[in-house]
Amino acid sequence: MEQLVVRLGANSDEVIHWIVWSEQEDEIIASGELAGAKELETLSSRAGSRPIITLVPTSDVLLKWVALPAKAGRKAIAAIPYMLEEEISGDINQQFFALGPKEGNQQAVAIVNKDKLKTWLNTIQEAGLVCNLMLPDVLALPTDIDAWNMLELGQQLLVRQDSWAGLQGETSWLTQAIKHQTRQVVKNEGQSLNLNNHSALDLNDVDGLSVNSMPLELPMKVLAQGALASKFNLLQGEFKVKNQSSGNWKKWRLAAALAVIALFTSLIDKSLELNRIDTELANLKTQIDGEYKRAFPNAGAYRNLKTTMQRKMKELEQGGGGSSVLLILNQLKPAFEASKIKPQTLRFDSKRSELRLQAVANNFEALDTFKKQAEAQGFVVEQGAINQKDNQVIGSLSIRS
Repeated sequence: MEQLVVRLGANSDEVIHWIVWSEQEDEIIASGELAGAKELETLSSRAGSRPIITLVPTSDVLLKWVALPAKAGRKAIAAIPYMLEEEISGDINQQFFALGPKEGNQQAVAIVNKDKLKTWLNTIQEAGLVCNLMLPDVLALPTDIDAWNMLELGQQLLVRQDSWAGLQGETSWLTQAIKHQTRQVVKNEGQSLNLNNHSALDLNDVDGLSVNSMPLELPMKVLAQGALASKFNLLQGEFKVKNQSSGNWKKWRLAAALAVIALFTSLIDKSLELNRIDTELANLKTQIDGEYKRAFPNAGAYRNLKTTMQRKMKELEQGGGGSSVLLILNQLKPAFEASKIKPQTLRFDSKRSELRLQAVANNFEALDTFKKQAEAQGFVVEQGAINQKDNQVIGSLSIRS
């Protein structure tokens, strides 16, 4: 299933990052950036009728652990806002407290201003979108008990320090904060701080910081995968997404009754149609048997036609030279040279002899040049999603021999 994941800014005029991610296919369908909240409605067609996942800046959310009494009940949990009153600036009645995971007698809590949370939800609603999961952005990063995880998103830097702590802000000042905290760790614990770097930012010159460079991925892909795996949701209590099905049922009860009547009428027609199809199927099976015996006169009887045909086709491929990714790429070399496009990701489906790639081009004409050159060499080329970012064009292509 495809999922639209949107990362909002702290203000309406900040850049909004988005991605459509297919968890089942493990691939990016589309991605891009919006100049601000006013352009968010352009994503409604990509979301369709499905709810979206929204990531919000951790700088607007306070993540805390609260020590609860042993065997704490509802009253103790309800008292959490007052336990944290001295650590929160402003009226606690204006803050919303969302409960996270619990470890022993330690309860994780996310605190966000109610007006800020309402603003995010109104922004989404005004764009014609529906959100059922909202998450502080650093909680969508990978977590590691032995290391911090860092990701650069545009001009922002995201750092997850553990399962319920993180930093988010502009790269320039947050880099200084990392250096300061590294010195504190070295001073207090006498050992270096481990950091898994998911960005191209170079921090190898920071004393006491042991940097592990992770594979470079599209930042929103990393966040989308983490958001889908997360079990936390800011939308709790008064902000919990309400189930609309009960109200809709009363509204559409008559339509449902008519649909049931139509269904039974259709079933009667289908039963008559099924008898006709069974007769045609028997005739078709006879024709298939005849064609199989004509194609393979010495093959003898078979139990499963599909399996037998697949084996025969594989034998023919091995004898006649099936397509391979190296062969296809070699044949596409002139098309790459003529168009100057650069592949970002490659996936090869050997069963379909199909090469799927996401490529970066200087302009739309370059993608069109590649398509024409490849087709001239006998390939079938299908273009997928195309996005423009900065001065480049990112497009998905499916190529079959």
